[in-house]
Amino acid sequence: MHLFQPKKMTVVTSALWLCSAWGAALHAQSTSTQPQPDNTAVNKRDRNPGEATADQQKINPADRALTAKIRSAVVSDKSLSTYAHNVKIISQGGIVTLKGPVRSSAEAKSIVSKAAASAGGKDKVVNQLSVKP
Repeated sequence: MHLFQPKKMTVVTSALWLCSAWGAALHAQSTSTQPQPDNTAVNKRDRNPGEATADQQKINPADRALTAKIRSAVVSDKSLSTYAHNVKIISQGGIVTLKGPVRSSAEAKSIVSKAAASAGGKDKVVNQLSVKP
């Protein structure tokens, strides 16, 4: 009497699954031709004591509402790239800092304009966006 008898279907299914997973992983490794992103310079800049970072976002209701309003305006604009949709928006005492890459200067202008409209003027927006085509 055998206590453990694997079913043929289970063994075959497992073998096929492993082969397909291995093949997909091998294909993914061989087709990657883009260089990996390098944020070293940005990370060094953000370590400076005077630089606004996302963890400095104020938790007071006015700054949270301002950030949410700008984020909503940016994300709802479907003409902007994924890069633009993911810029950092940091509000501190009514001053908005924008950081991150965008695909064009037109995208940067659009985001700054949306932030200025929500914050009450361009003088309340610090533009640190970078164009990465």
